[in-house]
Amino acid sequence: MSLCQSDIAYDAPEWLTGEHMTGTTIMAVEFADGVVFGADSRTSTGTYVANRVTDKLTQVADKIYCCRSGSAADTQAIADYVKFYLDLQENETNEEPTVEVASRMFQMLCYGNRDMLSASIICAGWDKSNGGQVFCLPLGGMCVRMPFAIGGSGSTYIYGHCDNTYKPDMTEEQCLKFVADAVALAMHRDGSSGGMIRLAVLTKDGCKRLNIPGNQLPTFWSK
Repeated sequence: MSLCQSDIAYDAPEWLTGEHMTGTTIMAVEFADGVVFGADSRTSTGTYVANRVTDKLTQVADKIYCCRSGSAADTQAIADYVKFYLDLQENETNEEPTVEVASRMFQMLCYGNRDMLSASIICAGWDKSNGGQVFCLPLGGMCVRMPFAIGGSGSTYIYGHCDNTYKPDMTEEQCLKFVADAVALAMHRDGSSGGMIRLAVLTKDGCKRLNIPGNQLPTFWSK
C-alpha cells in the first residue's frame, strides 16, 4: 500500500508540520545615547521547541536593528528585504539611512502584505538626525515611535510591570536592567518564551552585544 504525500502530512504530528514561530518576548528602550534591545532565544513549532538559541536581534543597517516576532520565515524575509533596500539607498546617497526610513520600509512591507504575513517588528537604532529611536510595528503594519516597546507572546505578561517601572531619561545601565528584568519575567510566565536573554546596546559608536545564560537569569519571588 502506497501513501501519497498529503496522507503523510495529514497524519504527521504538529511538531513536524507546524510553522516555525518566534513565539517570543522582544523589547527595546531609548536612552540618551542610543537604544537597548532585548529578546529571549526560543523558537517554537506548536508545543515543540525547534531552536533554543535563536538570535531575534537582526541587523538591517550599520546602526539599525530589528527585533522579530511572529513567523520566523516571514520576519527573516522582511528583514532581508529591508536590509537590501537600505544598502541600496546608502550606496545611492552616500549617507547612512535613518531609523525612521528603515521603520517605514518595514511598515510598507508589513502593511502591504498584512493578509499573508505573521510579523510583528520593533525597529530601533541611532542616527545623526534624531539619536536613539524605537519604532513599534505590531501585526497589521502600524508604525509608532515610542520611548520603549515590547512585543511577542510574552509581552502580554509584562505590560503592567513595564508601565510601572519605566522612567524617562534612564541611563544605559538602568535600561539594561529594565530590559533584562522584563524579559526574564515574561520568560517565567510564557511557555513560548525561553532559553537565554540576548541584549544589545546601540549608540553612535556601534553595537555592543551581551548575553545572559538561562541559568543566570534575573530571579524574583520564585527564587
